[in-house]
Amino acid sequence: MSTLFARAARKGAQEQVRHVRVVRHDAARGRVAEVYAQVEREFGILAPPVILHSPVPDVLAAVWMTLRETLVATGRADRAAKEAVAAAVSLGNRCPYCVDVHGMTLYGLVRGRDAAAVAEGRLDAVADPRVRAVATWARDLGGPGRRPLPLPAAEAGELAGVAVVFHYLNRMVNVFLGESPFPPGLPARARGGLMRVIGRSLRPNSLRHREPGASLPLLPAAPPPGDMSWAAGAPTVADAFARAAAVVDAAGGRSVPAAVREMVAAELADWDGAPPGLGRSWTERPLAGLPDADRPAGRLALLTAMASYQVDARVVEEVREGGCDDASLVELASWAAFTAARHVGRPA
Repeated sequence: MSTLFARAARKGAQEQVRHVRVVRHDAARGRVAEVYAQVEREFGILAPPVILHSPVPDVLAAVWMTLRETLVATGRADRAAKEAVAAAVSLGNRCPYCVDVHGMTLYGLVRGRDAAAVAEGRLDAVADPRVRAVATWARDLGGPGRRPLPLPAAEAGELAGVAVVFHYLNRMVNVFLGESPFPPGLPARARGGLMRVIGRSLRPNSLRHREPGASLPLLPAAPPPGDMSWAAGAPTVADAFARAAAVVDAAGGRSVPAAVREMVAAELADWDGAPPGLGRSWTERPLAGLPDADRPAGRLALLTAMASYQVDARVVEEVREGGCDDASLVELASWAAFTAARHVGRPA
C-alpha cells in the first residue's frame, strides 16, 4: 500500500486501542520507532494488534518479531496457508476482529468461496484441499482433537508458529480492541463486498518477498525454550520465539505477582483447550487461593489465558484500581496470553 494510505490510516489505528494509551506515531522514538517503521513498510498500515503493545517497547518488538517471522516473512509455507491458519485459530478463540482482518486478506489469495468458508468456519466447504487441511488442523490445535500437521518440518514449523502467534494475539485483541476493524453498524452485505475489495488490494503486498530474519536484530539472542520443539524445522521462527519468550518472561516477572503466575501455570497444566464454561464462576476456585490483593490481577490473567472473550472493562478497572499503569497492564496481559499460547503449541 502507498505511504499516503499508511499515513491516512495511522489515526484510526491508534484510536482503536482501548484501556491503554499507545505511543503515537509522531512521538515514537528508539525501538518503538523501529518497529512502527517495519510494520508500516511490511503490513502497509500501523496494525492495532501490534501497536497496542507500545507502552512496553521490548514486548512490542517481541510481538512484531514473532508475527513477522511467521506470517509475513517469505518461507516454505505459502501466504494463503498462513492466512488460513490465522483465520481458523481466530475463529476458535472467538476473536471476530482477527477473523475479519485475516479472512479479508485471504480473499486476495484464494477463491472467494473458499475465503468466505474459512472466515465463516465452514471448513468442510473449502474446495482447495491444502487450505482445508491446514485450516482444519489450526482449528483443532487448541483442543482435545489436536494432531500433528502432515507437512515437511520447515512448513509445519512455520504454520505452527502462525498458530501460536495467533493464539497469543487473539487473546490480546479480545482484551484491548473492539469486535471488528470495520465501523459499527456496517451492513452485512456491504461488509462482504468491502472485504473482497480490500482483500484484492492487499494481494500485491501479501505476496511480496520478505527476507526471513529481518526483525531479529530488534532483540538480543536467547536460548530456545524446551516447550517450543515444534519450531525445530524452522530455525528463524525458533530464533524469533526464543528472543520473544525471554522478553515476555521478564515482563511477567516485573508485573505479574508470583502467586498469580503459579496459579495460571497450574490451571493451564490441566487444561485441554476446551471452553472453561459460561460466565466467570469457573474462576472462583483458583482465585480463592490467592491473597486478596492479587485477585484482580489473577482474574485478568486467568481470563486472558483461558477465556479472553470474557474480559470486560470492569475486569480491567479492578486491576487499575490497584495502581497498575499502562506498561504493567500490557505486561500482565501479555504474559498470560503468551503462556497460554505456549501451552497450546506444546508437542502433542
